[in-house]
Amino acid sequence: MTKTLTRDGVGASRVHCPDGAWATVFAFLCERFTFVSPQEWAQRFESASIFNADGQALDLAAPYQAKHIIFYFRAVADEPHLPYQETILFQDKSLVVADKPHFLPVIPSGQYVQETLLVRLKRKLNLPDLVPLHRIDRDTAGVVLFAVQPAQRGAYHALFREGNISKTYQAIAPYRENLVSTALPFSVINRLETAANFMQMQVVSGTPNSHTEVLKIERLSDKSALALYTLQPRTGKRHQLRVHMLGLGAPIEGDGIYPNFLPERNIAIIGHAPLQLLAQSVSFTDPITGQPRHFESLRSLSLKP
Repeated sequence: MTKTLTRDGVGASRVHCPDGAWATVFAFLCERFTFVSPQEWAQRFESASIFNADGQALDLAAPYQAKHIIFYFRAVADEPHLPYQETILFQDKSLVVADKPHFLPVIPSGQYVQETLLVRLKRKLNLPDLVPLHRIDRDTAGVVLFAVQPAQRGAYHALFREGNISKTYQAIAPYRENLVSTALPFSVINRLETAANFMQMQVVSGTPNSHTEVLKIERLSDKSALALYTLQPRTGKRHQLRVHMLGLGAPIEGDGIYPNFLPERNIAIIGHAPLQLLAQSVSFTDPITGQPRHFESLRSLSLKP
């Protein structure tokens, strides 16, 4: 298949067909994805949402063929609407830079497909091949970069892989005298791995794989128990800033995962004060144009819902 399959801004998911004795593609999909009911798979076939590698729609009787690739479109019944709007900071033939609001996922996942930053931008800009170059948590707001041209993605991805991009975050967390008395900037360097609760990361012994610089700490007011922290991650591990701030004794305000995982906080997001974490800026030399790039979020942190 030479062209990306999209529908309403959503790219088709793919699955490789292993060796097996399934008579039909339908039987294979029902056994492979047990969390999707046979009735829903049947509906997807009937609505021409299952395709072969040539982009041809398959029906319920389509025979199973090992080592082939099947494409399908995800669908979420009664997907919640998220009333939070993104802003486009920059666009050219190679790059799109968006300013993401809190609570909006970057890519389709779980109960969100249409209500994601990627799908919104694909539809708004008519860019079916758009792909995020990095991700930030749904709970985090701020700058996210997207590649427009498939042939140029590797050059942009190399910026992150080789550490040639500077990202600065802001966070509101408890004010700690011991941190303020430490010479700035200072580093937090350790090893992060998935915790027993898969939603969380934890610090473990071993070769360090995460590095954060604490650049600035500003008390919100003379008597405030909170401070504004400026952070610069040197690596990009999942939840890195959240875990590092927790380890400093200053968990980020509004966090529904650290120190304690609160499922209800992460489901019922409307009306909650957001996680006080903002991807404030990114800087790099554009590998396509050779120009210096610097993008800043137009958002600011607020403790109000």
